Amino acid sequence: MKKQMRKKRDGAFWLVAPMAIWTILFVLATLGYILYLSFSTRAENGMGVTAQFTLDNYLKILNPSYLKVLGNSLKLAAITTIICLLVGYPFGYLMAKASPKRRAVLMLLVIVPFWTNALVRVYGWRILLMGDGPVNTFLLTLGVIDQPLKLLNTFGAVVLGMVYALLPFMILPTYSSVEKMDWALVEASRDMGSSPLRAFVTVTLPLTAPGMLAGCVLTFVPSIGLFFMSDLLGGSNDVFLGNLINDQLLKSRDWPFAAALSVVMMLLTSLFLWLYRRAGGKAEDIAAL
Repeated sequence: MKKQMRKKRDGAFWLVAPMAIWTILFVLATLGYILYLSFSTRAENGMGVTAQFTLDNYLKILNPSYLKVLGNSLKLAAITTIICLLVGYPFGYLMAKASPKRRAVLMLLVIVPFWTNALVRVYGWRILLMGDGPVNTFLLTLGVIDQPLKLLNTFGAVVLGMVYALLPFMILPTYSSVEKMDWALVEASRDMGSSPLRAFVTVTLPLTAPGMLAGCVLTFVPSIGLFFMSDLLGGSNDVFLGNLINDQLLKSRDWPFAAALSVVMMLLTSLFLWLYRRAGGKAEDIAAL
């Protein structure tokens, strides 16, 4: 009996060991190194770091210009999440209610963009929004405008790119929650005299709230760090947290400050995930996707 139990423990250990080693090497060790860099000092020659403890990297973030960048990042993430929610929830709801044949077509339309590299798709939007691009050419042909509109290199273009890239992450959790919902509860509400709108607000919306919250997490969190979107679609004034980290790493070579910014971004992400759990969300709802 003891030998059998020992064999089971050994088998369980070897099953868990690869994942544990992967987590230690590529998650914990990496995060520990970033944390170490954030408290280090930049080398005098501008290359590398010195093991001299300092809090200057975090105090530097309190500079009004960097706080403005942080505020712009949160603003962009909030706007992106709200637009994705307003568009993605109805789409996911209708997709779950559609017939199996139409549902398959709609699901294919949601998934197909993932078959193409994200940079290629963003460059496609860049071409569409150029001064001599198809959008301005079409509007000029119709006589709607007299001269090309400035669509590219604007905050609106960045929001458009963000929504386009992250909208599926709102649609899929919503679709999953609506598909698994017990529609007998909605029918019971209607039988008791509720109007369609009241039945939706009092029954459907609370039952699908976990999927909606999961979609908000999957949309908000990446929105903070997608730096290439603003690089390709935004202007010189559109600097966000991801861009700032990228510039500090590759251009300024200030690795400790970039690490401190990364730690702040991770803290913001953790805070949002904590709020999600406090609101009743479950990690399984995100992991299932």
